[in-house]
Amino acid sequence: MPHTRPYIYPIALILIGAVLLADCEFETLAHLKPQASDETQARAVGDLLKRLIGNRASEFIVSVNRSLALENGQQDTCEIRSSRNANIAVKGSTGVAAATGIYNYLKYFCNCHISWSGNQLNIPSPLPPVTGTLRIASPHRFRYYQNVCTQSYSMVWWDWARWEQEIDWMALNGINLPLAFAGQEALWQEVYLSLGLNQTEVDMFFTGPAFLAWNRMGNLFRWGGPLPQSWHVKQLYLQYKILHRMRSLGMIPVLPAFSGNVPEAITRIFPKANVTKLDPWSHFNCSYSCATVLDPRDPLFQRIGGLFLSQLVKQFGTDHIYNTDTFNEMTPASPDPSYLSTVSGAVFSSMTSVDPQAVWLMQGWMFVHDPVFWKPAQIQALLGGVPLGRMIVLDLFAESTPAFSLTHSFYGQPFIWCMLHNFGGNNGLFGTVESINQGPFEAQRYPNSTLVGMGLAPEGIEQNAVVYELMNEMAWRREPVNLQKWVSLYAGRRYGSGHENLAAAWKLLFRSIYNCTVPHYKNHNHSPLVHRPSLHMATELWYERKDLLEAWRLLYSAAPSLMAVETFRHDLVDITREALQLLVSDFYLEIRAAFQNHRLPELLTVGGVLVYDLLPELERLLSSEKHFLLGTWLARARSLGLDAKEAQQYELNARNQVTLWGPSGNILDYASKEWGGLVGDYYAQRWSLFVSTLVECLDCGRPFKQEAFNQAVFQVEQGFVYNQRRYPDKPLGNTYEIAKRIFLKYFPQAMNRVSPAA
Repeated sequence: MPHTRPYIYPIALILIGAVLLADCEFETLAHLKPQASDETQARAVGDLLKRLIGNRASEFIVSVNRSLALENGQQDTCEIRSSRNANIAVKGSTGVAAATGIYNYLKYFCNCHISWSGNQLNIPSPLPPVTGTLRIASPHRFRYYQNVCTQSYSMVWWDWARWEQEIDWMALNGINLPLAFAGQEALWQEVYLSLGLNQTEVDMFFTGPAFLAWNRMGNLFRWGGPLPQSWHVKQLYLQYKILHRMRSLGMIPVLPAFSGNVPEAITRIFPKANVTKLDPWSHFNCSYSCATVLDPRDPLFQRIGGLFLSQLVKQFGTDHIYNTDTFNEMTPASPDPSYLSTVSGAVFSSMTSVDPQAVWLMQGWMFVHDPVFWKPAQIQALLGGVPLGRMIVLDLFAESTPAFSLTHSFYGQPFIWCMLHNFGGNNGLFGTVESINQGPFEAQRYPNSTLVGMGLAPEGIEQNAVVYELMNEMAWRREPVNLQKWVSLYAGRRYGSGHENLAAAWKLLFRSIYNCTVPHYKNHNHSPLVHRPSLHMATELWYERKDLLEAWRLLYSAAPSLMAVETFRHDLVDITREALQLLVSDFYLEIRAAFQNHRLPELLTVGGVLVYDLLPELERLLSSEKHFLLGTWLARARSLGLDAKEAQQYELNARNQVTLWGPSGNILDYASKEWGGLVGDYYAQRWSLFVSTLVECLDCGRPFKQEAFNQAVFQVEQGFVYNQRRYPDKPLGNTYEIAKRIFLKYFPQAMNRVSPAA
């Protein structure tokens, strides 16, 4: 797209101008602020710019002055203006504010784009000037990032280079309150060894790396473990670098605290400890679940919690905010309000005994996950056990099931309005753009609102970049946007092209697949493609399929001139993948109907097309684009192993998480990914067995028995987890030629299946 400053510049002024401060301020949160000096933060933003745009970073003059926030009513603020020599001067109240201002300038003045799936940084020269001073401010004290599960579903195998890239992305997108959970197991090991447990008992407690999120929350132990000592050393080293970089940019990292989850062997050392053995979690048995939880009222709770936090602060320093989730997807021992308030008070006390300024950041997921237990009295009691303003609640699933309105703004405790969006790291297209465009402002207007921030809380990232860019912008706006205009500009930025079909395609996507309005809908990928086949699979959609297919056509039509653009290649593969996923559902329905109506020739024909053409074509397409490779996930896992044994353990962790999720398919396909390698050697093999089993049943005149099929297909699934095949971590094949062949072959079929009513 040619530079169109007269058009883009007014939009920047209108949509990202200064905003009003939230109604409520909590004096007890005033100490949660950047610790690095203004000079350090400015230098860190300058270094970020060099990593991002190389020598052109010298065209920006970056400064940080925390008094800028005071001048603007405590708002995190950035001011941008033109300076001498055609440079751009950027002044922020924090490093994060300055970085956010820079990215807004790059977006709305230079038509650039930065995302997980690639950057488009064709920056005009000279830099477009700014008339006067552009001021950008956020009404939200905090912009939070991560779900405790993100650490396992997406970040588990990251090295420092990938973490550095992500922290840069956080700063550019205005995030100032990120989780920082790496390395904690090394400290837990020291605590438990110091209490008298032996190394074997500690090893039996920790899960493998891919499942640590659920070990930390008390859901699992031992599965995928033990953790090698080299893991502890590497993660500690990584955490030091993560924290240093976050703090240098003006972020406030959130560290972990003690929830009461302890090794079972603790009773050998402390036989009188008041512990409870919980029920199994999520289809696991007590071999790997049934956590041992120490009662917060037991003096030992304070001792262990204090030991850990002391070690944590000694090793990592502190920004005075800690996350722990005492009852995540676990039922408390009693619904008695006095018990619950005592528990939360004891947890908080274990923090303040070490850090008198501690603030507890708690996920509010349990309130929507288990509304049968968490009635108003129970919620109020738990929250009321902590002084007002010393706990921040994450309204974790607010875009779908907000809890602030059900709890009278969390009974006075400050909260952060979060978009969860993604479960398990599924990479299907999904979004609730209308909800995230309106919801935060509804939370601000709620009577006596205690809203103090907005947040991203996805279980897995590196998917649906558009939803996260929109959400991040909402934290710096004072009113909803015109979504159709916003996404038109997004399309131009993302590809650096003004091709009219691109904006048209994205408008269709935003009114359909990215605008789910079904209450409480979770974006688990419901496609039959990524689930163990049966005769009872759901295929319902929340959108008009004709909109997705037309968007596919429009994007494909722009392909010849844009295949050199990384973001376009990614999106062409992504939307083609989604369209083929629709066709898998169609073929499944035809296969099921043919079987149920005893039409063997039709079953052979449709099943054959699915197994021998469509799925192999999808495999080839995904394998041609670097963002859709199983091999990358596995190679990153293996690379962290100190020797062959560790590399093999980590690879088994990586394979199991995206397939069986447990020893026997306990959370089967929850973390499904449509990746090259996984489609061909896992999903396609299951479908092949399903079709051949149905054919055999018709041929022999016997019924299809799901239980027998499950036993047979489990061997296929388990075989994939334990096979030794290496998968490419570099793309193979010509993406355009593969996408063209698929489009010409399958687009007419897909359109023919659109019902006239649609």
